[in-house]
Amino acid sequence: MAVKITWLPMNKTVEVDLDQMPYKEHGKPRSFLDVAKNCGIHLEHACGGNCACTTCHVVIKQGEGMLSEMQDDEADRLDMAADLTLHSRLGCQAVIEKNEGELVVEIPAWNRNYVSEGGENAMAGAAKKEE
Repeated sequence: MAVKITWLPMNKTVEVDLDQMPYKEHGKPRSFLDVAKNCGIHLEHACGGNCACTTCHVVIKQGEGMLSEMQDDEADRLDMAADLTLHSRLGCQAVIEKNEGELVVEIPAWNRNYVSEGGENAMAGAAKKEE
């Protein structure tokens, strides 16, 4: 079995068997953040997936019924996210519970490439290349 996840706005679709994927402690196992890291999808995570920031904020466009219920710590942290919607989740906390079906998840514009994993602002890095 496998789950198909489409990441917006890059419109990249990955198909993964969550039971076979190695987990690397990037958020909860089977979370969007952990799946993204395993599939080469860039999803910011300034706190390392510890539910201490909102940089991994995602908006679920399809498949919410496949996810774990939101816990209080995620809801409290998510309240601080920009562009919060009724379908917002933290990528490090939203666990994909069903290993079959389709999900569509959007990475909001405000957190795309905001802080690179090396700690440098990605926009500053792009400016350096243009000089």
